[in-house]
Amino acid sequence: MKKAILIYLFIAVLGFVLFPAILQGCTDNQRARSFGGTETIDLPKGQRLVNATWKGEKGGADLWYLTEPMPVGYVPQNKTFQEYSNLGIMNGTVIFVESN
Repeated sequence: MKKAILIYLFIAVLGFVLFPAILQGCTDNQRARSFGGTETIDLPKGQRLVNATWKGEKGGADLWYLTEPMPVGYVPQNKTFQEYSNLGIMNGTVIFVESN
């Protein structure tokens, strides 16, 4: 019994030590997509967001977004690209910031 408790405690402590280290090795995009959270992307000046999607292997680790030049008179906006999960936990969010 004591051996099982010691093994459990060892695994728990190891998890608390390794989990933050694993997260530090991830990009903002990977953290937002895989673990929930928010990433902010400043678009190039004069470009507006048209569309965004996550693509790629292993759950779509790559963020692709389409921009186009802003038309005359367009007012830059912040646009939010948000994941919806059936479980409602660890939803990722990407905020695109437009500027002219």
